[in-house]
Amino acid sequence: MARSSTRTRSVRRSRTRRAGESAVGMLLVARAGVMGLLALLLLVAGVWTSWQTAQYAMLVKARGRGVMTVSACAGERCTGPYVPSAGEGRRLAKVSVAQGSVDRGARVEVTVKPGTTHAVRTGAAGILHAWVPFAGSLLLAALVVAGGMRLRRTAWVMGLLGAVLLGAAFAAL
Repeated sequence: MARSSTRTRSVRRSRTRRAGESAVGMLLVARAGVMGLLALLLLVAGVWTSWQTAQYAMLVKARGRGVMTVSACAGERCTGPYVPSAGEGRRLAKVSVAQGSVDRGARVEVTVKPGTTHAVRTGAAGILHAWVPFAGSLLLAALVVAGGMRLRRTAWVMGLLGAVLLGAAFAAL
């Protein structure tokens, strides 16, 4: 009587095939690692760029807080006289701030960067505007995470966070 076996026979693959399968696996892991590093680099660059402006808009104890009255706008910047709100600082005849949506004659709360005549808006609008480069890096990193790492849900979350941040900055200005 013939015995039927429920076990399957394992087929021995050649060394060449096993090495090829290992190489493909290593390439997939390397691709995911490189894409992860690229996404991380994009996010770090976005935070670094945003922090150069955001630190002045966010920090409560920043020196040089006051009010700027917009007198003229040209290109991407508006200029006007600056009056400090606290005892610290001095009046400046002309400081410039990123234009956004300010009208001539409007009074804008700003912080003057130390040693310059460049001002940064404070409050919610200034903080959101300062973090716009980070929002852009979130959008770019979402594409890398979705395409290179195949993490679609994570990419959707990153992309939506970036879009919400950009939308909030647009609405606040």
